Amino acid sequence: MPKGTGKVLAQNKKAGFDYYIEETIEAGIVLNGTEIKSVRKGKVQLKDSFILIRKGEAWISNMHISPYEQGNIFNHDPLRVRKLLLHKKQIMQLNVDVKRDGYTIVPLKMYIKDGYAKLLIGLGKGKKNYDKRADLKKKEAKREMGRALKAKNQY
Repeated sequence: MPKGTGKVLAQNKKAGFDYYIEETIEAGIVLNGTEIKSVRKGKVQLKDSFILIRKGEAWISNMHISPYEQGNIFNHDPLRVRKLLLHKKQIMQLNVDVKRDGYTIVPLKMYIKDGYAKLLIGLGKGKKNYDKRADLKKKEAKREMGRALKAKNQY
């Protein structure tokens, strides 16, 4: 199965708007007992999350996984920092890339693949405000063309 495919549980749509995504990598994620149950129910939010590299390990911060309803005392902290499972060479390459000006690592989507929770992360360069406005104009023009074609085909 190619990377990025599987049952998609959460997507970070804002990442595509705020960054030029140059490279994507599939990473595993270390989850505690009740976290995987919440993930399978789709109670994940990637909106404000980001990835840090500390001491040769990749960590994801601010990813919100809601507590499991039947978890009682075994529930977890929803915003805890979670470890990502990557090869050492991938982590070193990401660390080198992030040190360049304007680059960051952002999570793009979370999905279940072969029974395991996976995270698609992307190396992105931040967009300027004028780039974002240009993207919005292109999107609006495309939408208008679609509307015009649909109206023309109705008659």
